[in-house]
Amino acid sequence: MRKDLIERLLRGLYSVALYLLAPVTIYHLIWRGFRQPAYFQRWLERYAIYRGPAQTRTLWLHAVSVGEVNAAIPLVNALRRGRPDLRLLVTTITPTGSDRARSAWGDSVEHVYLPYDLPGAVGRFLRHHQPCAALIMETELWPNLLFGCRDRGIPAYILNARLSERSLRGYRVLAPLVGRALRTVRTVAAQSRADGERFVELGARPEQVTETGNLKFDVNVPDALDEFALECHRHTGERPVWIAASTHEDEEAATVTMHRRLRERFPDLLLLWAPRHPERFRMVAEHARSAGWQVSTRSRARWPQPGDDVFVIDTLGELMSFYACADVAFVGGSLQAIGGHNLLEPAATGTPIVTGPHLHNFVEIAQRLETAGALRIGADAEAVEAAVERLLADPIERARMIDAGRALVELGRGALARTMALLQPALPPLR
Repeated sequence: MRKDLIERLLRGLYSVALYLLAPVTIYHLIWRGFRQPAYFQRWLERYAIYRGPAQTRTLWLHAVSVGEVNAAIPLVNALRRGRPDLRLLVTTITPTGSDRARSAWGDSVEHVYLPYDLPGAVGRFLRHHQPCAALIMETELWPNLLFGCRDRGIPAYILNARLSERSLRGYRVLAPLVGRALRTVRTVAAQSRADGERFVELGARPEQVTETGNLKFDVNVPDALDEFALECHRHTGERPVWIAASTHEDEEAATVTMHRRLRERFPDLLLLWAPRHPERFRMVAEHARSAGWQVSTRSRARWPQPGDDVFVIDTLGELMSFYACADVAFVGGSLQAIGGHNLLEPAATGTPIVTGPHLHNFVEIAQRLETAGALRIGADAEAVEAAVERLLADPIERARMIDAGRALVELGRGALARTMALLQPALPPLR
């Protein structure tokens, strides 16, 4: 009884705080909308206000944004093949996540935005969609949502679960509440033993946690990847090519500086540049033009043009294909304290990888890639530039890194099969 009273008290205080802050959500949507207009759209979904009748036989997966959607692609595809009788619902929080889901599955998978963690919105969401199971990717721990699933008998799983030391410190502020919410989950399928231990430290019971590995190792290499790369090379010719992928705003000046210096040694060097966020596409192209370079974009020119110095990839869902077009990949989010981005995609496509030092979101993967000889980590932008320069000049070392990266990805596969086996008992009988 005491635990029930404490839970009710904590949930009540948390929910009151959220309702008091609810007006801020509107200002947040407006502020983000000025940078990314898609935030001005579909507001009703963010408060779980829907038109039409309630749904049935829904299998719901939540992936906060692009990275989590990409990690979920093999799992969703396997569920589509194995359970065509179920209605698949994918929720995200960001418009870029929504766009990635739609580009991956079109209308075959329904998408709505996950509502804010307000008790009323959570209740409406669960009543309308009536999920038979909740599959939550990586590190989305919303207390009212998890409690709402428990109260309605909906088994919840945290899949591909990861919890960095930094995230653990952030959750500690709400640890008494989050820990209780975490204990309502049927299984935490952790990427690694260290992730599992941190979930236990946050409040999960040890018997709830199992290590299934990282779904990102089960990455699907795009169909016709070789043909895509050959077509790109038909336009670039014999020029050396490097790619700056998933860069953030504070990394853009460093990317310009690196490209300028690299071109002193490789005058015909081409930069493929893929900013992390769509609202930066136009600004990145303007930065490159301001540096005096000829610039084309994927949306307008389709392929690099003769004389281009920079080619901006201003589309979603094509990054892996463009990795295969580059001699060396710099993966962003690592020169500032973002924590890095997916390093397995360039490894799977056969591209040597260079990053900055900030990799706290991918510590284990980065360590494994570096130990295998498939990754170079620079302490700062100058060290990253030096690593890219050395690799551009050394095809033998690039070949070694390519083989090492592909071998590591193959060795790490298997999380998908383990996750599917874990979920099987929670799914309704096949119709």
